[in-house]
Amino acid sequence: MTKAGQRRKPPRIFVLADTHDRLPENVSQMARDADEIWHLGDVCAERILDDLGAIGPRVTVVRGNCDNNFEWPLVVDLVRGGLKFRLQHVPPAQAPGDVDVVLHGHTHVPRNERRGSVLFLNPGCVTRPNRGSPASVAWLEIVDQKINWRIVPLR
Repeated sequence: MTKAGQRRKPPRIFVLADTHDRLPENVSQMARDADEIWHLGDVCAERILDDLGAIGPRVTVVRGNCDNNFEWPLVVDLVRGGLKFRLQHVPPAQAPGDVDVVLHGHTHVPRNERRGSVLFLNPGCVTRPNRGSPASVAWLEIVDQKINWRIVPLR
């Protein structure tokens, strides 16, 4: 509760993947409302992270198969809202047992699928969507240890 007795707003995490050298202006505008930005790999042009970082919120990135910066980690584990998140570019073949949510890119297709106790989420692709999906990003909120995941098509 805040001092005024109101509930604190859940943090809003802007999730994107597979920018492949391009960050459309409308994506930058959307990200301005975020508390955090998670980029799930295949950034390619490092200036994209500079552009995202200039927006203000903390940016977390994982290295994709098309990224050449070997300082970026392949996997990042985070805890937010009491849930354990794993960020990686290529989705694992099996659900890891030590996390609640896996966020990945790579397929260029949005995903919201539960496998066992693990939720797999993919925001889709910013620049080159696959299998008839529109280009997209996503918003993630955690409310009372529950995931609110919303894919946003980029048109």
